[in-house]
Amino acid sequence: MASNDKKLIAVFGATGNQGAGVVRALKANGQFKVRALSREPGKYQGLADEVVAADLERPETLAAALEGAHGVFLVTNFWQEGADEIKQATAAIQAAKAAGVNHLIWSTLPNVEAISDGKFDVPQFTGKAKVESIVKDAGFPRHTFVVPPAYYQNFAGPYGPQMQQDGSLGWVLPIDPAVRCFHMGDINELGDIVAGAFANPEETGNGAYLPLVGAFLTFNDLLGTLNQLGHKLSFTRVPREVYAGFFPGADALGETLSYYETYTYLGPGSHDAEIALANKVAGKTPTTFASWARDNFRLGAASAA
Repeated sequence: MASNDKKLIAVFGATGNQGAGVVRALKANGQFKVRALSREPGKYQGLADEVVAADLERPETLAAALEGAHGVFLVTNFWQEGADEIKQATAAIQAAKAAGVNHLIWSTLPNVEAISDGKFDVPQFTGKAKVESIVKDAGFPRHTFVVPPAYYQNFAGPYGPQMQQDGSLGWVLPIDPAVRCFHMGDINELGDIVAGAFANPEETGNGAYLPLVGAFLTFNDLLGTLNQLGHKLSFTRVPREVYAGFFPGADALGETLSYYETYTYLGPGSHDAEIALANKVAGKTPTTFASWARDNFRLGAASAA
């Protein structure tokens, strides 16, 4: 297919974990022309066919960025300083609608506030979930929701094992390690689902939820997998109120883990049908944690995090 005949997909966050994977997968698919959207297009070094300036904090940049786009992959970053995800996403959704976009894919997460009836406050999840109604109400011909997992990468990085008082490496967390609650995956593979969703709009474009899940584990499962690979890692459970004083942000992480333990990462109920559809359109089964860890888990990177 000639490049000028391919449908154009605009990708927000093209330099981030999710967006970069989406660009790679769209290019590998071969059906699409890919436009990377970046706050600093001059620094972009990815695989996209073109790069255009777009800043979710400056809505006036979005109309030109989305001009001519058939599809849009939209993701926001809760951890960006000062970011209002709902405000940012709304601006992008409105600009996409005005630009005549046919298919919008929003990277979402479970609504912890609704699932727990307000018991748990996990704003990095709930804020994204609240955007879903804005996507639905916008009236795109097609819209899809993809759901990223708990990243395998985080268990070898920001939330990796730490040095213990006895010199060993391990985790100290306020969670029951026997509770199966972690829906996990290699975040680099989310793009396969996104590309598959754009390529199969009749299956995915009516509001389908497509989670990336390579493994559904207890913490004991995770620990056992790593130790079978030759690592010597420990786990110690501590009360949440004790954990809250360990470091800035520990209380919020404890809240998130408590939500997982009570309802699982994706929330209650079976997600088998959604996961099966995600894998079908991706054209592949996601990498298991055991396989990922064998190839990628390095204690040097983990202990230094």
